[in-house]
Amino acid sequence: MKHALAILSLCIALPAAAQQVCPANPDHEAAKDYILRDLRVSRDETEARVLSNGLWQLWTDAPDSRAQELLDEGMRRRQLSDFIGARDVLDGLVEYCPDYAEGYNQRAFANFLRQDYAPALVDLERALEIDPRHVAALTGKALTLMGLERDDEAQLVLREALRMNPWLGERRLLTLPPEQAL
Repeated sequence: MKHALAILSLCIALPAAAQQVCPANPDHEAAKDYILRDLRVSRDETEARVLSNGLWQLWTDAPDSRAQELLDEGMRRRQLSDFIGARDVLDGLVEYCPDYAEGYNQRAFANFLRQDYAPALVDLERALEIDPRHVAALTGKALTLMGLERDDEAQLVLREALRMNPWLGERRLLTLPPEQAL
């Protein structure tokens, strides 16, 4: 009887434990390739905005429903200016899905809005390790470096983001001389 109960409890525990592992990120690389290519040749800002919205749809497509709920809740709290609450929820997302770039990017944004730049920069660097073509994380990194008064480094990072999307609104923050322009 003891063995039967042990096996039964193991059978019940295994599915619960299996649910605690974040699945692989959705594979959106081909779609990102097309969007990033089209952004570089967009005719105007309106066209580029539509394409950028497509990137956001890909980035915010979480690996599973649990991750999606955490991401959505973190973003909702951030929009309500509950930056600490957002950060706490996004801590849970990053713990659950440590290989999901958008969890780090959104947590960085919440910290950036609190002007807590050092942890924001750490999160942005992790997001970019996971997804080096995350234009929003690159842009966020440039803005965070500006917040840390590391302006020369920020300019280089901003230029890197602008090579992927020349229509970023942050392009107005470029200060390097024209001979160093894109």
